[in-house]
Amino acid sequence: MESFHVPLSRRASVRDVVSIGFGLLVVSYLVVFYFISVTGTFIRDPMQIDISNMFLPPSIDHLFGTDFLGRDIFSRVVKGTEAFFIPGIISISVSTTFGLLFGIVSGFYPRYSSKIIFYVLNIIDSIPRIIFILIIIVLFNPSIYLIMTFVGISSIPKIASYIKAKVELLKNQRSIEAARALGLSQATIIFKHIVWLSSKPVLIIRATLGMGESILIETSLSYLGIGVQEPTPSWGNMVAMGKDFFFQGKIWLSTIPALVILFTIMGLYLLGDGLNSIYNEKVSR
Repeated sequence: MESFHVPLSRRASVRDVVSIGFGLLVVSYLVVFYFISVTGTFIRDPMQIDISNMFLPPSIDHLFGTDFLGRDIFSRVVKGTEAFFIPGIISISVSTTFGLLFGIVSGFYPRYSSKIIFYVLNIIDSIPRIIFILIIIVLFNPSIYLIMTFVGISSIPKIASYIKAKVELLKNQRSIEAARALGLSQATIIFKHIVWLSSKPVLIIRATLGMGESILIETSLSYLGIGVQEPTPSWGNMVAMGKDFFFQGKIWLSTIPALVILFTIMGLYLLGDGLNSIYNEKVSR
């Protein structure tokens, strides 16, 4: 029997479309959840204790059920987006801003700046991220905002390396040579041509992957008890508190927040991977 073969490029494009579609769905509900959380509309009070409604399973009245204090789990999941949303944006901003700056400077002026910059960045990159974060926590006992700032710093070397390679490739292209021939200043060439062409994919892809990393780190720290503390909702501390009741049959207390974490991180990584794949395919043509 003759086998049916789908061309590789077509299979890849279908996979990318599915990945991006799922990722955009995740981004949409994150934005909606954060908006609802900040405005306090459409949800129950996530901090309200109601002993008469403890351990209610998921229902129409309580979509995700209630916890050991009778608090609405859906409302706490929605409120939990505050724990990582702004810290995640801070982390992404730090990593992309300084990654672009160091990558462009070292790529355009490689003789001395590249050695100095990458000597420091290689030291940062040599420290495992979890060790880096734990050192910061032990030394400074910081807020989640400061922790995510250092997470952003730990991501700078990879972005700077990518941008440096991209700048070295772009600066010798004919369009850049033509810009020089037209008498455009070095600053104009860098900001109008080099920065835009080299940073466009990084800004989009890094934003999705960076938010996924932020959620993973924040929820992990909160689960371990060194992140967001009760009674403030965090997806990580909800899983940690709920696991104590898992074998008592109250599986929704930890399972639902854990599934939200899983699907959110998976969606963001699939979105980043799909965008990266489409960009690379476009460049290779």
